[in-house]
Amino acid sequence: MNEQYAMTNRQVKITVVKKIFNKDLADKYTYDPSAWHECDHFNVGDVFITDIDRPWDMPEGFCGWAWADIQKLVYGIARDGQPCFVTCCTDGYRPVFFQLEKIV
Repeated sequence: MNEQYAMTNRQVKITVVKKIFNKDLADKYTYDPSAWHECDHFNVGDVFITDIDRPWDMPEGFCGWAWADIQKLVYGIARDGQPCFVTCCTDGYRPVFFQLEKIV
């Protein structure tokens, strides 16, 4: 491979920074509003670290749906993209917000 295009992977720290439950939307648009609640997969403050050799792999214990939403951003940061970014999963009823930080 051409040295000019060689890139180094970085680990990415993924921290849960916020969770929201949009009860008004669940009440209006779901068949059984009483079954909906804040996401219980994550807690604010949870931390996940990607594998330096395989930053595209979902960290153990992470939510598969949320990973599908944020994986491309994590991979971009791991490949020397911007050092920090905040994003969320696409669950409109109960989104979870993540801070992504490049570990140098």
